[in-house]
Amino acid sequence: MQNVIKENGEFSGVDILRKNKRETELSDRIKYMYLTSNPDAAIAAEKAGVDRIFLDLELLGKEERQGHLDTVVSHSHISDVARLREVVKDAELLVRCNPVHHGLKAEIDSIIAQGADLIMLPYFKTREEVAAFLSIVDGRVPTVLLFETAESVENVDDILSLSGIDEVYIGLNDLHLSYKMTFMFELLADGTVEMLCKKFKSNNLPYGFGGVAKIGEGLLKSDNVIAEHKRLGSTCAILSRTFRNEVDASRPIDDFPHEMMLLRRREEEVSSWDKDRFEENRRLVCDAVSDIVSRIRNR
Repeated sequence: MQNVIKENGEFSGVDILRKNKRETELSDRIKYMYLTSNPDAAIAAEKAGVDRIFLDLELLGKEERQGHLDTVVSHSHISDVARLREVVKDAELLVRCNPVHHGLKAEIDSIIAQGADLIMLPYFKTREEVAAFLSIVDGRVPTVLLFETAESVENVDDILSLSGIDEVYIGLNDLHLSYKMTFMFELLADGTVEMLCKKFKSNNLPYGFGGVAKIGEGLLKSDNVIAEHKRLGSTCAILSRTFRNEVDASRPIDDFPHEMMLLRRREEEVSSWDKDRFEENRRLVCDAVSDIVSRIRNR
């Protein structure tokens, strides 16, 4: 979905994206995001029904935060924006830039020039950092804020008072590290995610959180996680490393469209639930998270 330059007062791609987000909010359908810098993988994901191709350019500080964990630090290059733009036709191209630093303007200008549909700001802590990011973007493409520090949560009300924010996401991996937790879904069980979702909703912003594994997989089963997305009104989710077979999985992703169909089927199932069913699932999630944390600590 490439951006359209305004001509003679016509709507730009930014205006259209924002208008569509506000009018439909995905029509109760979760947008799934696939993290890759590989054009062939992006093509396969788009054909399978993925809604967004997610290019991660964040590098500054990430090795220090996550280098001791079983995570992947991006080694993508800014030239990958153009490479993906050539092949991504129907899905949106979301690019995560680096945190606020002295070279951010040049980085963002290049990302926009190469055709990104949306830009995500990671690892911010203050209102001032977000304001600087929004000023640089200056309405040229829709913006996504990634809440993944304890300080950003503490400053959430001040941050959300800024204009120019189009979407928000809760990064459970870095956020649980910021709170010195054991397992990222502790933030879902302890109410932190729900508290933030309520704030985002009250500000009329689309929001999402965490990662989703293939149906039946994940330390915390994706079946239950999807139900929590629906209960909390989430509109998007990243397909996790487990989904992408970057860590051990019980079944390889040989049939990408089939795995996406299973996710969509689960969405449909839980969409008909009443409050009691959602509450039952929430309690199951809390119990499962407690058990997972205990097992991790006793290793």
